[in-house]
Amino acid sequence: MTQLAEGVDTSKEEPPRSWLVRRGLVPGTRPQQILALATFVNMIGSGVFMVSSALYFTRVVGLPLAQVGIGIGLAAGVGLFAGVPVGHIADRRGPREVYLWMLVIQGAAMAALVLVQSFWLVLVALCVGELARSAGGAARGPLVRGVGGAELTRYRAYLRSVANLAGSCAALAAGFAVQLDTRPAYLALVLGNALSFVASAAIIAALPSLAPVPAPPRASRWAVLKDRGYMAITALDGIMSIHHQVLLFALPLWIVGHTDAPRWLVGAAALVNTALVVLLQVRASRGVDDTVAAGRAMRRSGVAFFLGMAAMAVAAGLPTWLALVGILAGIFIHTVGELWHTAGSLELRFTLAPAHAQGQYMGLFGFGAGLANVVAPSVLVLFCITWGVPGWLALGAVFLVVGSVTPYVVRWAERNRPYVEQPA
Repeated sequence: MTQLAEGVDTSKEEPPRSWLVRRGLVPGTRPQQILALATFVNMIGSGVFMVSSALYFTRVVGLPLAQVGIGIGLAAGVGLFAGVPVGHIADRRGPREVYLWMLVIQGAAMAALVLVQSFWLVLVALCVGELARSAGGAARGPLVRGVGGAELTRYRAYLRSVANLAGSCAALAAGFAVQLDTRPAYLALVLGNALSFVASAAIIAALPSLAPVPAPPRASRWAVLKDRGYMAITALDGIMSIHHQVLLFALPLWIVGHTDAPRWLVGAAALVNTALVVLLQVRASRGVDDTVAAGRAMRRSGVAFFLGMAAMAVAAGLPTWLALVGILAGIFIHTVGELWHTAGSLELRFTLAPAHAQGQYMGLFGFGAGLANVVAPSVLVLFCITWGVPGWLALGAVFLVVGSVTPYVVRWAERNRPYVEQPA
C-alpha cells in the first residue's frame, strides 16, 4: 500500500498507465489529476478577470480609472497579510478543507461585483476576494505537496504549465468579450469567474482529506517568523519575481515608445512566453530536486534575465528588423530565465519549509511574490521607461546579483534551519 506523506492512500486510486500518462500529458494518479483540473478551471476564470477587470469597472460599473487602480492596488496589498495565519490553520486543520472554503469565498466575492455600484462596495468585495486568494494560495501549498508525493518536482512544474495554458485560453475568451464591448459580455466574464471558483471547489471536494503533519515538541506557533534563512530566501525571490512583469508591463511600453520594432510584438511577447512555459517548464525542472540544484537554477536565471533585458534594451535606436531580432532574442532568453527561476523558487519554498508548517511557510513566500507584483509597475517605470537603456541594464544587473548570491544564502539557510526534518 502506497501512502502520501500526509496520509492519503493512493493505492486504489492510481489509474492504468494510459498513453496520455506515459507521455506526461496527464498526471499519473487520480488525486494529481483532480488538482490539475481544479487548477485549470480556476486559472481560466482568474485569467479572464485579470484581462478584463479594468474595462468592467470603468465601462459597466462606471468608476473612474484612477479609482479602479487605487481599488485594485489596495486590495492586493490587503490580501498579502492573509497567507501566514490561514496557512497555519491549514497546517493544523488540513489544507483541502481550508483551500476549498477559500475558493467558495472568492466565488462569492466575485459574484458580489455584479451587484455593487459604488467605489467603497467594490473595494470591500475586492479586498475579500484578495484575502481569500492569498489565504487559498497558502493552503494550496501543502495540498500540492501531499498530492505530488514522490513526483513533487515534476508535478509542480506540470501545474505551472497547466496554469499558463489556462491563462492563454482565458485571454482568448476575454478578447471575444472585449471585442463585443457590451454590458452583458463583461457581466458574463465576471460571473464566469465566480462560477470557476465554485467549480474548482466542487472538484477539490473530490480529493481525500490530508491529515495534518504533527508539529514536533516545542515547535513555535509562528515558526516561519523566526526562520531568518527562509525569510531571506523569500526576500531574494521577491526581488527576482519582479521579472514576471517585464514582458507584460515594461516591454509593451518600450516597444511602442522607444523602438522601431513592429507593434504586433506586444501581443507576440506574451504568446511566445506562454508557449515556451507550457512546453518547457517540466523539462526545465528536471534535476532541480534539492536546494543545491535550486540555488544553481536561481543563479542561471539571474544571468538569463540580465542578458535578456540587455537584448531588449539595445533594440532602441536600431533599424526595424534589427530591433525585431533583438526583442525576440530578449523574449526567448528572458523566458529561459523564468523557467529556471520557477524551478528553483518552487524547490526552495517547499524544501526549506518544515513538513508540519508548510502552509504558513507558503503564506510567507506568497507574501514576497505578492509584494513584488504590487511594486513591480512602479519599479519598471522608473528603471526601464524613465531611465531608458541604462535602467534596463541596471535592473538586469540587480537580477544578476540576486541570482548570484542566492546559492550562498541557501546554504546559510540550511545550516540555520530551526527544524531537522525534511518535507517528504
